[in-house]
Amino acid sequence: MTKIWRTLIIDDEELARQRLKRLLLPYEQLNIIAEAANGIQGLELIESHRPDLIFLDIEMPVLNGFEMLSRIKEQPKVIFTTAYDQYAVKAFEEESIDYLLKPIEAERLEKSLAKLSRFQQQQDYNLPLELLMSKLKVKKEIKTLTVKIGDRILLIKLNDIVSIEAEDKYVFLNTLDGKRHLTDFTISALQEKLPENFLRISRGSIMNTDLIQEIRKSFNGSLIFIMKDNNSSKLSSSRGYSTALKEMFEI
Repeated sequence: MTKIWRTLIIDDEELARQRLKRLLLPYEQLNIIAEAANGIQGLELIESHRPDLIFLDIEMPVLNGFEMLSRIKEQPKVIFTTAYDQYAVKAFEEESIDYLLKPIEAERLEKSLAKLSRFQQQQDYNLPLELLMSKLKVKKEIKTLTVKIGDRILLIKLNDIVSIEAEDKYVFLNTLDGKRHLTDFTISALQEKLPENFLRISRGSIMNTDLIQEIRKSFNGSLIFIMKDNNSSKLSSSRGYSTALKEMFEI
């Protein structure tokens, strides 16, 4: 008897979700029960619907795919949809977890689903996923970030960093004392290094959620975060991140 896979699509790009749904239409063994536009929605839908299979994007606002999976107790089977680099793709292959490179092609999708059917009776399917996540874990245990000032190198404690902002080609660490420190890290590299309390709220801004004093709603739908630094600085979320942030903070 052919298994019917209760399927959830999680991707922050609506066009990508629509394309994938069209490509999946011929496959009667897949029953698409819901779709989510971010990791927060994905967690809620997985909890409420208990899908057998999820198609999961990796790069999403607020919670990326790996971070979302790390919060799931009972993981469904996963097919990643990704534009990740070749190193990550190689890791997928080595650990036997399938992936679809964007833009997804019908022929590649067919191979992926054929591979999925071979795993149907395997109880240890999720073990490779755990190994993959440990290899590609985006959050590492660090306590400081380095800043160069002339011939000196300062160690800035993470607890003292209120926010991180990119301006043109430069990235600054904003600290509790109201100072700004130029760093050599890119905003994306910092997002991969920092622990979960550092949350990206726009393409060019990361905030320390432990240092939020107040959250306000803006007239344009974004959120304004008042921080606990000496300047009571204000950080604004961008439109693409606001929906997921509102769900995270239950606003």
